[in-house]
Amino acid sequence: MRVCTFFLILFALGLSPLHSQILQNKVDHKAGKTNLEKLLNAKEWNELFPNRYGLDKKDEHGKTKDFYNFEAFVEAAKAFPMFLAESDEAIQKRELAAFLANIAQETTGGWEDAPGGYFKWGLCYLEEQGHPVPSYISAGDEIYKPVKGKKYFGRGPKQLSWNYNYGQFSAAWFGSKDTLLQHPEYLSRFPVVSFASAIWFWMTAQVPKPSCHDVMSGNWKPGNDDIKKGRLPGFGTTLNIINGGVECGKPVVTPKTKYRYEYFKYFCKYFKVSPGENVECADQKPFDK
Repeated sequence: MRVCTFFLILFALGLSPLHSQILQNKVDHKAGKTNLEKLLNAKEWNELFPNRYGLDKKDEHGKTKDFYNFEAFVEAAKAFPMFLAESDEAIQKRELAAFLANIAQETTGGWEDAPGGYFKWGLCYLEEQGHPVPSYISAGDEIYKPVKGKKYFGRGPKQLSWNYNYGQFSAAWFGSKDTLLQHPEYLSRFPVVSFASAIWFWMTAQVPKPSCHDVMSGNWKPGNDDIKKGRLPGFGTTLNIINGGVECGKPVVTPKTKYRYEYFKYFCKYFKVSPGENVECADQKPFDK
């Protein structure tokens, strides 16, 4: 890619050319294609996420600080050519609905009587909320060693957390595990990197868990132990992968979990595709049990 083209892309995404080196590796690598633009466009994105982070803020030039902009999502998706790549359009739509449902609930600012309805308030938050927010440090990790003074709380659409996730994604995206271990705040500063962290997590299996992509695309075949513990192909298993220890296998469905299911049904209705089977995970054992 020519340098001038690279800077034009940065400008279009609302990023400063001063940060070009941070994004250079994957902006250069992004020559792949994505079906995302066949399934969704900027107008629909604005309709689905009208209250996303940054739309109510302006920079010194009066330009909106639209962090979760559709163009950044597309640029990140191009670096993961298998994302939404199944030949069956219904499978593509169902996977996209599942992905959007999870990131919407992870970042929701909605409430029961929110203007426009609960489902119009996805992607409201850039960073994890709470007082205080946990640091999410696995101090004994010798491979992805946390950096003193850094915190690895949830950031971005997926709210990526823990030093081992930051380190793994950093190695995949930047070619060095240390980039995000030293600078976890990059996920809150660079939209393409932030979206990429969510797609990376979605696409990456972490034993004993399959990837969310393989679950929704039909590539994952549950083993005997999975079947015994109720883990079957469907949206419920993506929730198990993301937050199973907290939200799955519980006798009472929490509002957070209920809305995650409902978000999925909402997006499936929007894309005119059936939710399929095994939408919930109440009868599933978490993968570590």
